[in-house]
Amino acid sequence: MGSTDPRLVEATHAERERLAHLFADLGPVQWSAPSLCHGWRNREVLAHMTMPFRLSGLGFLGGMVRARFNFNRFADRDARATADATSDAELVDLYRANIRHPWRPPGGGQAGALGHEIIHGLDITEPLRLPAPPPDRIALALGSAGPRNLAYFGVDLAGRRLVADDADCSVGIGEELRLPARDLMLVVTGRRALADVTGNAN
Repeated sequence: MGSTDPRLVEATHAERERLAHLFADLGPVQWSAPSLCHGWRNREVLAHMTMPFRLSGLGFLGGMVRARFNFNRFADRDARATADATSDAELVDLYRANIRHPWRPPGGGQAGALGHEIIHGLDITEPLRLPAPPPDRIALALGSAGPRNLAYFGVDLAGRRLVADDADCSVGIGEELRLPARDLMLVVTGRRALADVTGNAN
């Protein structure tokens, strides 16, 4: 395995710091509002974002065993339990205290860590109409993700190539559609339908 691209490490830390500043200003009503992650409030999303900082390797394995090795089931249980047991301020403080945490998801590497912060950050910031990550940071995450990472979300682009109009990145093959990097990320991760961000139902 080669060394981690320092750009990915720097971008991961920068995105966590950006989000920590935004999160610090949110109140109970905003934390209780629905996120883009189906079935989760913003509180559950933040609880999930802190999971890598809270759980040891054995804790993670134990949770997976109890969830019969279904990660989505395990993540949902953990997020809901943590959100119920932890205050908004405690979750924000935990997130802010781990800006430089070295966690990388199994099989995802540092690109996966950056993508994790950007995707779940958007789950919270988009419904609240808060600023998105810089387009170049989104482009770095998309450009560093392998086909397996994007295939995880199961989105069919139906023969279209999505090209960011504010950064250097593209996804897919076929008819070219240009849109902001933020919307590109939301589409390829299943947060928004392509027709919703382009106004084109075809």
